[in-house]
Amino acid sequence: MDPSKEIAVDLLPLLRTYKDGRIERLYGSNDFVPPSLDTATGVTSKDVLIDPHTNLSARLFLPDLTSLGPSQKLPVLIYYHGGGFCVQSPFSPLYHNFVNSVVVEAKVIAVSVNYRLAPEHPLPAAYEDAARALQWVAAHAEGPGPEPWLAQRGEISRVFLAGDSAGANIAHNMAMRAKARIEGLVLIHPHFWGSERLGCEKDRADKPFLEAEVVDRLWPFAWGSAVESDDPQVNPMAEGAPSLAGLGCGRVLVAVAERDVLRDRGRAYCKALRGSGWSGVVELLETEGEDHVFHLLNPCCDKAVEMMARLAGFLREWRVDDGTKMSITNGSR
Repeated sequence: MDPSKEIAVDLLPLLRTYKDGRIERLYGSNDFVPPSLDTATGVTSKDVLIDPHTNLSARLFLPDLTSLGPSQKLPVLIYYHGGGFCVQSPFSPLYHNFVNSVVVEAKVIAVSVNYRLAPEHPLPAAYEDAARALQWVAAHAEGPGPEPWLAQRGEISRVFLAGDSAGANIAHNMAMRAKARIEGLVLIHPHFWGSERLGCEKDRADKPFLEAEVVDRLWPFAWGSAVESDDPQVNPMAEGAPSLAGLGCGRVLVAVAERDVLRDRGRAYCKALRGSGWSGVVELLETEGEDHVFHLLNPCCDKAVEMMARLAGFLREWRVDDGTKMSITNGSR
């Protein structure tokens, strides 16, 4: 058989690899939306190079500032896209439009990270890039940094980490490693897994967006080698994993979807976090009747709009020293 047509790895709906080394990404990575001024929302986006040695880049989003004071600063959201560590980018229509909408609703500056993808760049490359992007943002707290949007408008003391699916996995791991305190963590349909099947992961009659068998194979594929399925980076609830009490933030929002094969891992994460001795507040948002990343695939449906409102509310809130909850309204405290 022609090796250019012979499949080596088939990970539908994400990608296929062929025995001649060719990689066919089936989901999002080949589409590019240029940065622009969105005239409908007033959000401006641009692309920046963070590290020329690894070609690490990000797309930055700045909301319309006309209703804000000249010196008012905004929280900073660092977003890690999903895609099983192997597909998608901040420049695809799905992620450009989603992050643009978050910026409108929550009045934040967003840094959407273009980390390296497997299999060309196996893990831990994505984790290394994610950490480097976080360091780059945090450096603006020490004085004028290289990016004027962050230096002039970013409230670097209020940084949020967020992501969906594999990006949520990355965000969690960055919060576990963070040396500086993170304001909050948002995990949407997080990619956590393990050697033992949980409830919705076994004997399903329906056809979820992601099959359990595909998720089983994604973790070793992303590493390019045989790795433990109970590695704490993918199973933070595993026996012997670092305590979740060390999570470096004060608030967490976890979103799960009823039909998602990853649903029960998100629930278990919330339960483990509450029982770990961690001193923060965790919220669980469950969406009935929906599957993995439905909010990206159908962003105008009622449940996606509800999720966006909950996410924006979470990003607008903060707690002062006495524990009082406050929020940003129309860009002002």
